[in-house]
Amino acid sequence: MRTLRAMAEFPLAVRLLLVNQLGVNTGFYLLIPYLATHLTDDLGMSAAVVGIVLGVRNLAQQGLFILGGSAADRLGARGVIIAGCALRTVGFALFALGDGLPVLLAAALLSGLAGALFNPAVRTYLAREAGPRRAEAFALFNVFATTGALLGPLLGSLLLLVDFTAAALTAAVLFAALTIAQALVLPARPVPAPERSVVADWREVLGNRAFVAFSIAMAGLYGLETQLYLLLPDGVRHATGQEAAVGLLFLTGTVANLLLQLRITRLLQTRGDRARWITIGTAVTGMAFLPPMVVAGGAGPDGTGDAVVRMVPLIAAALLLHLGVMIAQPFVLELVPAFGPDRLTGTCFGLFYAASGIAAAAGNAGIGWAMDAGSDGGRAWLPWACCALLGLVAASAVGWLRRGGTLPPTAPGTGAVEPARTPDHPRAESESR
Repeated sequence: MRTLRAMAEFPLAVRLLLVNQLGVNTGFYLLIPYLATHLTDDLGMSAAVVGIVLGVRNLAQQGLFILGGSAADRLGARGVIIAGCALRTVGFALFALGDGLPVLLAAALLSGLAGALFNPAVRTYLAREAGPRRAEAFALFNVFATTGALLGPLLGSLLLLVDFTAAALTAAVLFAALTIAQALVLPARPVPAPERSVVADWREVLGNRAFVAFSIAMAGLYGLETQLYLLLPDGVRHATGQEAAVGLLFLTGTVANLLLQLRITRLLQTRGDRARWITIGTAVTGMAFLPPMVVAGGAGPDGTGDAVVRMVPLIAAALLLHLGVMIAQPFVLELVPAFGPDRLTGTCFGLFYAASGIAAAAGNAGIGWAMDAGSDGGRAWLPWACCALLGLVAASAVGWLRRGGTLPPTAPGTGAVEPARTPDHPRAESESR
């Protein structure tokens, strides 16, 4: 109820974007986690071909975030959001209707491009509409996104009892409904005419050393968050011997998010500057990987009671990881657009998420290597230690930037972040005005 009351305090456009994110994550996780199984078991494709299809989708999304961000700045975030959602409708429909490699590659490309357009644009629109309440808006955004990430696989597993086509078509219909709702409800805002080229915009943002350093540091946070889908589930399977136990990780995180996210953000936003809480939150995400080291390695569980006991450190890890993300992430998203003028909000988000996506992919590869090396060498603690070290390094990097005074300051007495201003590039009028 607290979440719904807080949501009602925001303008209609913000409320729609929150519900929209619930639907987007529901539709995405309804289909994507089961795509590889469909390609191999239903269509009989080789692992190499499956890797190509999934790689095209991931590369299209991660590699084109910067284009989505620039499009949001130059064409208006509203239109880019609608285009992204419409493209994902087409992409998921192709997954449902196609079984040949060319069609599947087209589906992967369109669904990845959709994410590249949608993700920076929706955060740009939200940042502009929420004004000084950005942190709370992004906290609610996190709540709805996490809830969708739980509902999606549950709904997908039910629809797969029919077949994959039913799941994919349901996801496509959901994205089509969201596209229509966005077109009808999201207000169109005036977009200032661009004064310079897209490349000049990228050069300006990349020339901000503090922003680049902050983005690299925060890549560690997002790399650790992705371990909810790699290292932690693997640890649960080893500790309990049960695939179904993995669902407890996601249920734990969703419940914690619903109960605590808004409370945490409201409590912290007026108690010290943002970088302090980002540093602490990132450090907590690193600490989350220490408890599982107690049960890493060794033989499987000796009965149900032993499996329950071995599950406790992993549940603690999930809680700590979600707690760290809940502390840091709303303030990270609030801080990103403050590094540049308002006309470059989308570009800042695009570059930030491009860096995060690349780091997450590299991090998963590195952690995967550590998992293999630890398993082969009898050092099952190795990947957990690597994640803990990554959290410490990322937190230290943000702390170093904070002490150096290079991050956007917090406005005295308000807790809101003051936007960056440059004498040669004054802030353009916001789309929300």
